[in-house]
Amino acid sequence: MSKANDATGSLLDAVRVSDHDRYLSVLYAPEQKRPALLALYAFNAEIAAIRDRVSEPMPGEIRLQWWRDVIASGQSELGAGHPVASALMSAIATHRLPVAAFDNYLEARIFDLYDDPMPSRTDLEGYCGETASAMIQLAALVLDADEAPKHAELAGHAGCAQAITGLLRLLPAHSTRGQCYVPRDILAAAGTTPDEFVAGGKTPSSRHAVQAMAALAREHLRAFERGAKTLPVSLRPAFLPLSLTGAYLDRLERGKDGISVLRKHLLMLKTASRGW
Repeated sequence: MSKANDATGSLLDAVRVSDHDRYLSVLYAPEQKRPALLALYAFNAEIAAIRDRVSEPMPGEIRLQWWRDVIASGQSELGAGHPVASALMSAIATHRLPVAAFDNYLEARIFDLYDDPMPSRTDLEGYCGETASAMIQLAALVLDADEAPKHAELAGHAGCAQAITGLLRLLPAHSTRGQCYVPRDILAAAGTTPDEFVAGGKTPSSRHAVQAMAALAREHLRAFERGAKTLPVSLRPAFLPLSLTGAYLDRLERGKDGISVLRKHLLMLKTASRGW
């Protein structure tokens, strides 16, 4: 096996463990596009895990700054010794991915390191746009650089639907460490506060806040689905994780979580074949 194939295999294994939904979506992409997609998704997983690997925010900020410096430099040797960084730098160079998108992504991820509550719905949608939506748009650029810019608005809605659903699924973990991604204005409308919400308890106000978040995710999902009819086949793999979002929300609203691997495969296969 060549070094390139070995590196791709390592990324595939890493993404399969850390982000199984995106791993499945990569399997529907053209083979020559997969290394760059895996590099993006491995990078995303690496950054998302920083909070769990540090005991306080400052080391996390230092780690984020290291990534910003490496990406901004354009020098692949600065990432040497770090498989994900090396693969990402190669993907950026090969597909001419916009460095500013990564800088904005890393800036948004600083929020993850602190326990400050999300200020408003607008701030939440901005956070989702710079993170999940940006990942979708970057993946789309890898897949079809000519078509991707025409569907940036769809990527925005898709990322918000995907990210908000993911935040709902992670509510127990976030509450345990004192984080609150549910915006203050949504909590206030539900009759509670960030401190009360994080403290837990299945109070009516907390349930109303969760329901409002689920409704917001569905709002963006519907907006995406209305426009997805025009999505070219070449870009589908970038959006395929959205084929699972409705099922996740259905499960959450019934007080459950997770989808079987078989159902994930079936939902993605159906969408990859027919679209939305």
